[in-house]
Amino acid sequence: MGHGKHEEGITEDALAPGLYVVGTPIGNLSDISARALDTLRSVAAILAEDTRHTRKLLSRYDIHTPLISCHRFNEASRSDAVLDRIRHGAALALVSDSGMPGVSDPGAHVVSACRRADLPVYVVPGPSAVTSAIALSGYGGKGFVFDGFLPHKSGARRRRLGELLSGEWPVVLYESPYRAMKLMTELNDLAPDRELYVGRELTKRFEESTFGLPGDILAAYEGRAIKGEWVVVIAPPPKR
Repeated sequence: MGHGKHEEGITEDALAPGLYVVGTPIGNLSDISARALDTLRSVAAILAEDTRHTRKLLSRYDIHTPLISCHRFNEASRSDAVLDRIRHGAALALVSDSGMPGVSDPGAHVVSACRRADLPVYVVPGPSAVTSAIALSGYGGKGFVFDGFLPHKSGARRRRLGELLSGEWPVVLYESPYRAMKLMTELNDLAPDRELYVGRELTKRFEESTFGLPGDILAAYEGRAIKGEWVVVIAPPPKR
Protein backbone atom coordinates (compact mmCIF):
# COMPACT_ATOMS: atom_id res chain seq x y z
CA MET A 1 0.00 0.00 0.00
CA GLY A 2 1.46 3.37 -1.01
CA HIS A 3 2.16 6.24 1.33
CA GLY A 4 -0.24 9.07 0.66
CA LYS A 5 0.01 12.72 1.59
CA HIS A 6 -2.14 13.75 4.54
CA GLU A 7 -4.38 16.77 4.15
CA GLU A 8 -2.24 18.78 6.58
CA GLY A 9 0.87 18.44 4.43
CA ILE A 10 2.52 15.61 6.40
CA THR A 11 3.27 12.30 4.73
CA GLU A 12 3.76 9.07 6.62
CA ASP A 13 7.47 9.08 5.69
CA ALA A 14 8.42 12.75 5.52
CA LEU A 15 7.18 16.29 5.73
CA ALA A 16 6.19 18.16 2.61
CA PRO A 17 8.30 21.29 2.02
CA GLY A 18 6.98 24.37 3.77
CA LEU A 19 6.83 26.28 7.03
CA TYR A 20 5.22 24.48 9.98
CA VAL A 21 3.87 26.82 12.67
CA VAL A 22 4.03 24.70 15.82
CA GLY A 23 2.33 25.42 19.13
CA THR A 24 4.41 24.58 22.19
CA PRO A 25 3.54 24.35 25.91
CA ILE A 26 2.80 27.52 27.86
CA GLY A 27 4.24 25.93 31.00
CA ASN A 28 3.74 22.22 31.47
CA LEU A 29 5.99 20.42 28.97
CA SER A 30 3.62 17.45 28.90
CA ASP A 31 1.06 19.55 27.03
CA ILE A 32 2.80 19.22 23.67
CA SER A 33 0.97 17.12 21.08
CA ALA A 34 2.22 13.93 19.43
CA ARG A 35 1.98 15.65 16.04
CA ALA A 36 4.04 18.60 17.26
CA LEU A 37 6.78 16.26 18.49
CA ASP A 38 6.77 14.32 15.20
CA THR A 39 7.04 17.61 13.30
CA LEU A 40 9.91 18.95 15.40
CA ARG A 41 11.78 15.68 14.90
CA SER A 42 11.22 15.63 11.14
CA VAL A 43 11.93 19.19 9.96
CA ALA A 44 15.33 20.25 8.68
CA ALA A 45 15.57 23.03 11.28
CA ILE A 46 13.50 24.87 13.89
CA LEU A 47 13.18 28.66 13.94
CA ALA A 48 13.00 29.51 17.64
CA GLU A 49 12.30 32.74 19.52
CA ASP A 50 14.92 31.78 22.15
CA THR A 51 17.05 28.77 21.24
CA ARG A 52 18.02 28.20 24.88
CA HIS A 53 14.37 27.99 25.92
CA THR A 54 13.39 25.68 23.05
CA ARG A 55 16.40 23.44 23.68
CA LYS A 56 14.92 22.55 27.09
CA LEU A 57 11.77 21.28 25.39
CA LEU A 58 13.73 19.36 22.78
CA SER A 59 15.98 17.80 25.44
CA ARG A 60 12.92 16.59 27.36
CA TYR A 61 11.83 14.60 24.29
CA ASP A 62 15.30 13.64 22.98
CA ILE A 63 14.95 15.74 19.82
CA HIS A 64 18.17 16.90 18.15
CA THR A 65 16.91 19.04 15.25
CA PRO A 66 19.12 22.10 14.58
CA LEU A 67 17.86 25.40 16.01
CA ILE A 68 17.97 28.81 14.33
CA SER A 69 17.38 32.00 16.31
CA CYS A 70 14.32 33.89 15.04
CA HIS A 71 13.14 36.64 17.38
CA ARG A 72 11.55 40.05 16.98
CA PHE A 73 14.89 41.77 16.34
CA ASN A 74 16.08 39.48 13.52
CA GLU A 75 12.85 37.97 12.15
CA ALA A 76 12.73 40.25 9.10
CA SER A 77 16.34 39.55 8.16
CA ARG A 78 15.81 35.78 8.52
CA SER A 79 12.92 35.68 6.06
CA ASP A 80 14.90 35.56 2.79
CA ALA A 81 16.97 32.59 3.96
CA VAL A 82 13.84 30.81 5.17
CA LEU A 83 12.11 31.31 1.82
CA ASP A 84 15.19 30.08 -0.04
CA ARG A 85 15.40 26.88 1.98
CA ILE A 86 11.71 26.12 1.48
CA ARG A 87 12.00 26.76 -2.27
CA HIS A 88 14.79 24.17 -2.32
CA GLY A 89 12.57 21.56 -0.68
CA ALA A 90 13.11 22.06 3.06
CA ALA A 91 10.47 21.68 5.75
CA LEU A 92 11.10 24.15 8.58
CA ALA A 93 9.31 24.58 11.91
CA LEU A 94 8.55 27.88 13.63
CA VAL A 95 8.10 28.02 17.41
CA SER A 96 7.92 30.73 20.05
CA ASP A 97 8.88 30.38 23.69
CA SER A 98 5.34 29.30 24.54
CA GLY A 99 1.99 28.93 22.86
CA MET A 100 1.26 29.74 19.24
CA PRO A 101 3.82 31.80 17.28
CA GLY A 102 2.59 35.02 15.74
CA VAL A 103 -0.18 35.65 18.27
CA SER A 104 1.69 37.90 20.69
CA ASP A 105 5.14 36.50 19.95
CA PRO A 106 7.39 36.63 16.87
CA GLY A 107 6.43 34.63 13.79
CA ALA A 108 3.86 36.68 11.88
CA HIS A 109 6.52 38.30 9.67
CA VAL A 110 7.94 34.95 8.49
CA VAL A 111 4.47 33.51 7.89
CA SER A 112 3.46 36.60 5.90
CA ALA A 113 6.66 36.40 3.83
CA CYS A 114 5.90 32.77 2.94
CA ARG A 115 2.34 33.69 1.99
CA ARG A 116 3.50 36.53 -0.26
CA ALA A 117 6.00 34.17 -1.92
CA ASP A 118 3.24 31.57 -2.47
CA LEU A 119 5.04 29.01 -0.32
CA PRO A 120 3.08 26.53 1.81
CA VAL A 121 2.44 27.22 5.47
CA TYR A 122 0.94 24.58 7.77
CA VAL A 123 -0.25 24.86 11.36
CA VAL A 124 0.35 22.32 14.11
CA PRO A 125 -2.00 23.72 16.77
CA GLY A 126 -1.06 23.74 20.40
CA PRO A 127 -1.54 25.46 23.76
CA SER A 128 -2.36 29.14 23.96
CA ALA A 129 -2.50 31.36 27.03
CA VAL A 130 -5.27 33.42 25.41
CA THR A 131 -7.72 30.57 24.93
CA SER A 132 -6.72 28.93 28.22
CA ALA A 133 -7.55 32.12 30.13
CA ILE A 134 -10.85 32.80 28.37
CA ALA A 135 -11.89 29.20 29.08
CA LEU A 136 -10.92 29.48 32.76
CA SER A 137 -12.59 32.86 33.21
CA GLY A 138 -16.13 31.82 32.34
CA TYR A 139 -16.56 35.13 30.51
CA GLY A 140 -16.36 33.66 27.00
CA GLY A 141 -18.86 31.78 24.90
CA LYS A 142 -19.75 34.48 22.38
CA GLY A 143 -16.39 35.95 21.46
CA PHE A 144 -13.74 38.17 23.01
CA VAL A 145 -11.15 40.83 22.17
CA PHE A 146 -7.46 39.99 22.55
CA ASP A 147 -5.06 42.93 22.70
CA GLY A 148 -1.81 41.37 23.91
CA PHE A 149 0.47 43.71 25.87
CA LEU A 150 -0.58 47.29 26.44
CA PRO A 151 1.78 50.19 25.59
CA HIS A 152 4.35 50.98 28.28
CA LYS A 153 3.76 54.74 28.43
CA SER A 154 1.03 55.74 30.87
CA GLY A 155 -0.92 58.05 28.55
CA ALA A 156 -1.05 55.53 25.72
CA ARG A 157 -1.96 52.75 28.14
CA ARG A 158 -4.92 54.62 29.60
CA ARG A 159 -6.17 55.64 26.15
CA ARG A 160 -6.03 52.06 24.89
CA LEU A 161 -7.67 50.73 28.05
CA GLY A 162 -10.46 53.26 27.65
CA GLU A 163 -11.05 52.10 24.08
CA LEU A 164 -11.10 48.43 25.10
CA LEU A 165 -13.41 49.01 28.06
CA SER A 166 -15.94 50.82 25.86
CA GLY A 167 -16.71 47.61 23.94
CA GLU A 168 -19.25 44.91 24.72
CA TRP A 169 -16.90 41.91 24.72
CA PRO A 170 -14.58 40.36 27.30
CA VAL A 171 -11.02 41.66 26.86
CA VAL A 172 -7.91 39.49 27.22
CA LEU A 173 -4.58 41.16 28.00
CA TYR A 174 -1.07 39.98 28.78
CA GLU A 175 0.97 41.78 31.41
CA SER A 176 4.48 41.40 32.74
CA PRO A 177 5.01 40.90 36.49
CA TYR A 178 6.69 44.33 36.58
CA ARG A 179 3.54 46.18 35.45
CA ALA A 180 0.83 43.88 36.82
CA MET A 181 -0.03 46.12 39.77
CA LYS A 182 0.08 49.18 37.52
CA LEU A 183 -2.57 47.56 35.32
CA MET A 184 -4.75 46.74 38.33
CA THR A 185 -4.46 50.32 39.57
CA GLU A 186 -5.43 51.65 36.13
CA LEU A 187 -8.42 49.32 35.96
CA ASN A 188 -9.43 50.32 39.49
CA ASP A 189 -9.48 53.95 38.31
CA LEU A 190 -11.20 53.38 34.98
CA ALA A 191 -13.56 50.47 35.67
CA PRO A 192 -13.72 49.68 39.40
CA ASP A 193 -16.93 47.66 38.97
CA ARG A 194 -15.74 45.36 36.15
CA GLU A 195 -14.98 41.80 37.24
CA LEU A 196 -11.59 40.36 36.37
CA TYR A 197 -9.96 36.97 36.00
CA VAL A 198 -6.19 36.85 36.51
CA GLY A 199 -4.24 33.75 35.50
CA ARG A 200 -0.65 33.38 36.65
CA GLU A 201 1.80 30.57 35.86
CA LEU A 202 -0.93 28.69 33.95
CA THR A 203 -0.30 24.92 33.63
CA LYS A 204 2.75 25.16 35.91
CA ARG A 205 3.19 23.77 39.41
CA PHE A 206 2.13 26.98 41.13
CA GLU A 207 -0.72 27.85 38.75
CA GLU A 208 -2.98 30.49 40.26
CA SER A 209 -6.39 31.84 39.24
CA THR A 210 -7.80 34.92 40.95
CA PHE A 211 -11.24 36.48 40.44
CA GLY A 212 -12.65 39.78 41.66
CA LEU A 213 -12.93 43.51 41.10
CA PRO A 214 -9.70 45.43 40.45
CA GLY A 215 -9.59 46.49 44.10
CA ASP A 216 -9.91 42.87 45.20
CA ILE A 217 -6.97 41.85 43.01
CA LEU A 218 -4.86 44.72 44.38
CA ALA A 219 -5.64 43.61 47.93
CA ALA A 220 -4.93 39.94 47.16
CA TYR A 221 -1.45 40.72 45.84
CA GLU A 222 -0.51 43.51 48.23
CA GLY A 223 2.96 42.92 49.63
CA ARG A 224 3.56 39.85 47.48
CA ALA A 225 6.48 39.39 45.11
CA ILE A 226 4.89 38.82 41.70
CA LYS A 227 6.49 36.21 39.47
CA GLY A 228 5.46 35.13 36.00
CA GLU A 229 3.42 36.86 33.31
CA TRP A 230 -0.27 37.45 33.90
CA VAL A 231 -3.16 36.79 31.59
CA VAL A 232 -6.00 39.16 32.53
CA VAL A 233 -9.57 38.75 31.32
CA ILE A 234 -11.84 41.75 31.84
CA ALA A 235 -15.49 40.72 32.02
CA PRO A 236 -17.90 42.42 29.63
CA PRO A 237 -19.85 45.35 31.05
CA PRO A 238 -23.03 44.35 32.84
CA LYS A 239 -26.17 44.51 30.70
CA ARG A 240 -28.31 47.51 31.50
